[in-house]
Amino acid sequence: GGGGGGGVGVVGGGRFAVGGVGGLILVILYVLLGGNPQALLQSGGPGARGPVQSGPVSAPPANDAEAALVSRVLGDTEDVWSDLFAKGGQRYEAPKLRLFRDATDTACGAADSAVGPFYCPGDSKVYIDLSFFNELSTRFHAPGDFAQAYVIAHEVGHHIQFLRGVSQKVSRMRGRVSEPEYNDLSVRLELQADYYAGVWAHHAQKARHILEAGDLEEGLAAAAAVGDDRLQKQARGYVIPDSFTHGTSEQRVRWFKKGFESGDPNGGDTFTVKKP
Repeated sequence: GGGGGGGVGVVGGGRFAVGGVGGLILVILYVLLGGNPQALLQSGGPGARGPVQSGPVSAPPANDAEAALVSRVLGDTEDVWSDLFAKGGQRYEAPKLRLFRDATDTACGAADSAVGPFYCPGDSKVYIDLSFFNELSTRFHAPGDFAQAYVIAHEVGHHIQFLRGVSQKVSRMRGRVSEPEYNDLSVRLELQADYYAGVWAHHAQKARHILEAGDLEEGLAAAAAVGDDRLQKQARGYVIPDSFTHGTSEQRVRWFKKGFESGDPNGGDTFTVKKP
């Protein structure tokens, strides 16, 4: 859920010294809910294969059920955030959506199916490779429509941060603070995006009763699946808290739940609390 563009680098993603199949899995999760596709593809990060050579973009068919779900959820986030911004006397500029399979070009650099969902501030687009949702269900055991909706709402959360100038402030701290300190800022950025995803769910449920039995649990399972501690434990057998860039499973679930329970778009200040 990051990306750099237009002079802005959105932080996210940790580095894992793994390769092979494990490396590919973590490449996907590197950007899921927080990674910077350009930084990943141009660095020696987890499973990095060098800059992606972007091939022809394979767009999903018109009758693709997952494409319809993504479009529907994004439209719902636009309704919610437009209303919330209007109540604050502001106009909401909704992000655009780019669905693809295999590979695509972005203002943040080229991306392929290993990158996963992300938000690029350079063109204000949410990029979704639809094949990722199968990975979310089968490899990471977080199936269901609302698990997918959580992922999309989190990426929109990064767009909210960009509109409010939060991501730019964090990006400017790169190189000015130590790596552990910058990682801490990255975690706080990601947790705030989780909170905003919960805010969307709160208002969508209140206005349109979108949740069915088990849906909330699906979203929480998706949040838990991408905690830094869980991913590092799976990859290494141990965790290094100073290297966390997204937050633990417990933190991600907790901040999503906070947003869902409060519905306050001006809450979720993860940057001033001592321990988010």
